[in-house]
Amino acid sequence: MGRAIVRDPQAFLMNEPLSNLDAKLRVQMRTEVAELQSRLGTTTVYVTHDQTEAMTLGDRVAVMRAGEIQQVGPPQELYNEPKNLFVAGFIGSPAMNFVVASAEGDTLKLPFVDAPLTDDMREAIKDHDGSVLAGVRPGYFEDAALVEDDKDGVPFKAKIELIESLGSELFAHFASEQDPNQIDKTTTEAGLDELSGSSLDTIVARLDPASKIKRGDEAELWLDPSKILLFDPDRGKRLNTGNADANDDANDDENDDENADDGETSSGSERPDQSEDDSHGAGEADTDTPSKGTDRGTDRGSIRGA
Repeated sequence: MGRAIVRDPQAFLMNEPLSNLDAKLRVQMRTEVAELQSRLGTTTVYVTHDQTEAMTLGDRVAVMRAGEIQQVGPPQELYNEPKNLFVAGFIGSPAMNFVVASAEGDTLKLPFVDAPLTDDMREAIKDHDGSVLAGVRPGYFEDAALVEDDKDGVPFKAKIELIESLGSELFAHFASEQDPNQIDKTTTEAGLDELSGSSLDTIVARLDPASKIKRGDEAELWLDPSKILLFDPDRGKRLNTGNADANDDANDDENDDENADDGETSSGSERPDQSEDDSHGAGEADTDTPSKGTDRGTDRGSIRGA
């Protein structure tokens, strides 16, 4: 890096620079790379399989699969507004939970709970007579005992199979109660089978550390149904707006849909005079910020998801 820096290049390309470091040093170097890039003000294309590096370093993230761009945007947009099943399953840790869902009257029937069918959901599935895939992030759950009475949501019972305590949060695992064979074909076509951490028979819920739920409990959990995302069971494309906290304009650009068949992941941002076509290859991510005395932008962070 030192040899490259003294040449004052137009851009840096970093290909998995931290992959051989231990966990502690990797976190430290990630911070130093971000500070160095910010100080130099030089566009940086950062390639990595680690979504944490991409999400924390990149102003824009490009998610790719099999060499084709699936979606490009700010990290939070990809998290809140994934364009397809592959992006939804790749971004986020723990990964998004996926279950088969169907509409009956004003109810969205999930394997573990019946949720009210919102207008957004109803409009999204009006052309799907059969089942759809529902995506529920771990953070959409909570311990029902800790939820305020006036907060909208649906409580349900679940047998807790495993509790993971990380100090600042708890991860509760419970059975999805669905037949994995129902969505084997869909997950293969949409790329979910290529993602690590995506299980079809277990649901992961992120709970407040104040929760008293223990392994083996028949616990009462709570779900915010307004944030459930629905996906086409054939193509994996997202059908509804879902997440109420997401940006309203996240779906405005439909041009990316042409590339949403199979791809990887990458992250980045661009200068005002850049277009998304300037993305730097499969599995790369970049971020741009104005630099002093030059029109050169700043790129930091990209990820490649195999």
